[in-house]
Amino acid sequence: MSGNSVWQPLHEELARWQEAGKVARFWWRDDDAIEPTAALERLLALSSANDTPLTIAVVPAKTGGALAERLSAAGGVSVAVHGWSHENHAPPGEKKQELGGHRLAEVALGELYNGFLTLQRLHPDRFIPMLVPPWNRIDRGFIPKLPALGFECMSAFGRVGAEASIPLLNTHIDVMGRGADRTKPRIGRPHGELVSELVAELQDRFEGRAEPIGLLTHHLAHDTMAWEFTEALLAETGRHSAVAWHPAAELMKA
Repeated sequence: MSGNSVWQPLHEELARWQEAGKVARFWWRDDDAIEPTAALERLLALSSANDTPLTIAVVPAKTGGALAERLSAAGGVSVAVHGWSHENHAPPGEKKQELGGHRLAEVALGELYNGFLTLQRLHPDRFIPMLVPPWNRIDRGFIPKLPALGFECMSAFGRVGAEASIPLLNTHIDVMGRGADRTKPRIGRPHGELVSELVAELQDRFEGRAEPIGLLTHHLAHDTMAWEFTEALLAETGRHSAVAWHPAAELMKA
């Protein structure tokens, strides 16, 4: 484990879990995949080197055989449906949203069904019936209709609250954030800030919350700060006796 003081709070929290004989459940989701890139190679190498299962949210309308061929040779990787085209239909001034009430529900749901079938065909051995809404946003009225399209789970961001009409497997630690100038692209967040959030999630689970902790990455947008945190986190937790990284398909059935 790293001797860096930034990571000391995590070391101490995991030692508490270890002493209590508890094991924290983690899972990993990466968004926005379309085609093979150098960033994707780095992502897959990290997953392989640390023997960490990875779920990649793929944009159906923009992907094809090249990504399918590359992922067919990647161990421990599953594919989820990342909306349809990852296009914003919200008007100016509103938060970006593809699956919102800004157009006919039949159109949006039809696209989702096409996305489901597209990725199921392209990735027959890696596909999981999970919807990852672009920007982690979806109109509440759409959610009860997802099972009829074949979806068995949805993954967004934040702690799961009240009962939903479809099982939720959310992410909680997003390695990317906005700097002071919010008009500029997102950047990797400070490691100390991320470690603090991670420890808070662990403390919540230690007290009895059953929800797995989800790591959210965005390989195409990562800067050095984001890559370094992801690499360090996997190194810190990958072989720790108080942590178990699970495939999303396994957690969906839990």
